[in-house]
Amino acid sequence: MATAAAQGDRSTRIAIVLVTLLFLGNALNYVDRQVLALLKPTLEAEFGWSDSDYAHLGSTFQIAAAGALLGVGWFVDRLGVRWAYAIAISVWSLAGMAHALAQSVQQFVAARVVLAVGESVSTPAGIKTAATYLPVRQRNMAIGLINTAPNIGAIVTPLLIPPLALAFGWKAAFIATGALGFVWLAFWLPAMRKMRPLGDLPERAKVAWRPLLRDRRTWAVVGAKFCTDCVWWFVLFWMPDFFSREFGMSQGALGLPIAIVFTLAALGAVTSGALYPILLGRGFSVDRARKLSMFVFALAVLVMPLAMYTTSPWVAALCVGLGLFAHQGFSTNIFGMTADIIPPLRVATVIALGAVAGNLSGTAIIEFAGWSLGNGLGYGPLFIICSLAYLTALLVIHLIVPRLELAESRA
Repeated sequence: MATAAAQGDRSTRIAIVLVTLLFLGNALNYVDRQVLALLKPTLEAEFGWSDSDYAHLGSTFQIAAAGALLGVGWFVDRLGVRWAYAIAISVWSLAGMAHALAQSVQQFVAARVVLAVGESVSTPAGIKTAATYLPVRQRNMAIGLINTAPNIGAIVTPLLIPPLALAFGWKAAFIATGALGFVWLAFWLPAMRKMRPLGDLPERAKVAWRPLLRDRRTWAVVGAKFCTDCVWWFVLFWMPDFFSREFGMSQGALGLPIAIVFTLAALGAVTSGALYPILLGRGFSVDRARKLSMFVFALAVLVMPLAMYTTSPWVAALCVGLGLFAHQGFSTNIFGMTADIIPPLRVATVIALGAVAGNLSGTAIIEFAGWSLGNGLGYGPLFIICSLAYLTALLVIHLIVPRLELAESRA
């Protein structure tokens, strides 16, 4: 009994350390990428950017990330999460700091490309870490907490970056946020040296591409990410402009409504991690519990377009925030579904392929937003796309994999 209790305590400690580090790493990932959006008014004035120029910067990031993700799954599965994540955060931290040296659009593009390549490792490495080191009973909640991290980063960043930029200049904002990655790295490497994979699972493995691409489960993940990730990128990249354009808010005032949006998103990530195991505990099958969870969040997104029909930025922030609350709930379920139905040795590669699809759809919506705004259509078409994305994604999952089952039970 004492031995079992000791093992349980060790398992809990491992889970806490892993989730904390992955949480902070994922939060830094989104801190670094959001700085540009928050400094848009300042950089627009200094460099004379148009909406199309800004959209091109965003789509360049998405395309670079999508291209990198084609090799990221192989990189993480082959090298292992310890060194893959360490190399990645070093690269993206340096790239974030390099924005401070940019003097032209072309130099910003170069910095964004390198940033995208480094940051593309974060999610595949995080989900693989959970699948490799955490048992099923801890995994779903852990993924929910990890998936909360981008929202925390997106809450803190708009509250800190505009005042920092106003006090010390926009260059200081890029340097300060980039430097945080090296602080995280000092904790990651020693902690991962003590971790041991579950059972006989190796941390490193060759990727068998043919069976992976023939597996319908792979394409269920890819299809779901393609349908839904565009909403996240739209909100992350265009919401500061939405509040500035629609409600006349200055750069200094943008932080609070954006923080409200991502606070609600964070709550969505946390609560969604609990819903699935609750349904399982009530006797629902894996398939029914997962799809019912997704359906609940898909319906909640339908409130999002109401942001266009209010004169209050705070009501608009609540509408967008509730939409992002539901997005994070749905997204956590996609990650949890992947960790459950995909064999652990393939998880990073499948997550990376899904992220490729998500980045491509993100590129499309960022460019479409620039075109829509430039041609007088406004934000209406974009909010309509957002509201329908999740019901479409659930339909795609159900058509491709009519019955979800744990990977272990299918082996």
